[in-house]
Amino acid sequence: MNAHLRRLAPILVAFGAAGCSSLLHSNAPAVQLYTLRGAVVSAEGAADPHPAMAASLRVGHPLAGPGLGTAQIVLLQPDHRMNVYAASAWSADVPALVGSLAAQTLRASGEWRSVEDAESPFPSAYLLQISVRRFDADYSAGTEVPPTIHVTLDCTLGMEDGRTILASFAADGSAAAGANRLSEVVAAFQRATDQALASMSRQAIAAVPARGVQRAKGRSLRPR
Repeated sequence: MNAHLRRLAPILVAFGAAGCSSLLHSNAPAVQLYTLRGAVVSAEGAADPHPAMAASLRVGHPLAGPGLGTAQIVLLQPDHRMNVYAASAWSADVPALVGSLAAQTLRASGEWRSVEDAESPFPSAYLLQISVRRFDADYSAGTEVPPTIHVTLDCTLGMEDGRTILASFAADGSAAAGANRLSEVVAAFQRATDQALASMSRQAIAAVPARGVQRAKGRSLRPR
């Protein structure tokens, strides 16, 4: 070991020890984790079976809009500033959370023969791709009043075999928090997410054709 490295070694050891001490005796507040539940969507016209009831659906890995690919609870401030709530987070990153909630909601609707997630080994007739455009607490009017929660999901439904697009649609939800407390903000996230998921479920069901799909009329999802 040359003289320069010999001088560095004790400093690196000291930093390592300080880092371990900090981790073992941290004064930082523990992070509180929050989760949401899938929406309950009542099946309409149950006496007349919908074509979707004979079809299987896969929910692909959702995509995240800018700043939303995180487990942190995102808030928007005036002047287009983005921030997060301190010492608080979702139980998974937003794309994983939304994907799980979407699958739960679609299964609970009773309108599909089966609903698979992205990791499932079973084949499906249809594929639902979701892009999370908004999943935030909006304080753009100022922090003196409780925020309004916005959830926007851009969805594309297509045939999994051949990637023929059947429909593209947006599913929105919004809800005002009852107070400037995180418990109220999370409750508003649940209400807004319920609205968006219920809209997503209804639009996905409506997009399934009553008879066979003519693939020649569809648009391909495959890159040219």
